[in-house]
Amino acid sequence: MDNHEQQPAAAGRPKASARRKARSLALQALYSWHMADQPLSDIEAQFRTDNDFSKVDSAYFHELLTGVPRNLDELDNQLGAVLDRDIKDLDPIELAVLRIGVYELLKRIDVPYRVVINEAIEMAKSFGATDGHKYVNGILDKLAPRLRKAEVSAARNR
Repeated sequence: MDNHEQQPAAAGRPKASARRKARSLALQALYSWHMADQPLSDIEAQFRTDNDFSKVDSAYFHELLTGVPRNLDELDNQLGAVLDRDIKDLDPIELAVLRIGVYELLKRIDVPYRVVINEAIEMAKSFGATDGHKYVNGILDKLAPRLRKAEVSAARNR
């Protein structure tokens, strides 16, 4: 994991663990949205009721939960360019993990691409199928140079 996410929070910046918890809850909420097709506001309210948000970056949770569906076509188009199968054939957990990863690569350039990939791998290990994390890693490794060309290039030249 990149040291950038392991350091204590600077003033006004959430700790890495709070972000990790936000991603994890957003993944579960997006999975619910995908499977149950309920309104996002209902899912968010349910998650906030059922989970302790005291150590969660709740703003980040909200951003992922609303940002992924709002940008779904763009995210899925990016994924479609590198997938080896139809997006409908992906496991729903791995699809949600990949969508979060692509969202972060595209919209959250403040999060280093290596952190995005590592966090996605960890979520896939925790929630996905046995080797799903390997697939997630492969897809995001293909997308990172496309979506973060300068950052990936600089990292490779170090």
